[in-house]
Amino acid sequence: QVQLVESGGGLVQAGGSLRLSCEGSGRTFSTHYMGWFRQAPGKEREFVAGIPWSTGRTLYADSVKGRFAISRDNAKKQVYLQMNSLKPEDTAIYYCAATLRFTQLTAVSTYNYWGQGTQVTVSS
Repeated sequence: QVQLVESGGGLVQAGGSLRLSCEGSGRTFSTHYMGWFRQAPGKEREFVAGIPWSTGRTLYADSVKGRFAISRDNAKKQVYLQMNSLKPEDTAIYYCAATLRFTQLTAVSTYNYWGQGTQVTVSS
């Protein structure tokens, strides 16, 4: 079992930065692929970024490439999402998620464990 708790959301002006954190618990946390998703009002939850448990390629949605960076510290059981050059369209609830699968990593249905989410609001 993996439990996830996000933090770091808030209100920021366009062009600003935020760093989201996701703290995991459970002995198997370090073996899971971790993803960040977001859901804006009236829209479906969408993939933002993903990172494997060890070495490997990170994934990013086209809309955040070059602005967001995902990283993890398995010793601390933490996953981070550094968000720079924020835009109003980045406003959403951001969720971290975990899976043991290695395919379809951008799909919501792939992930078994989810945090409760943290609100990010970007004002214009």
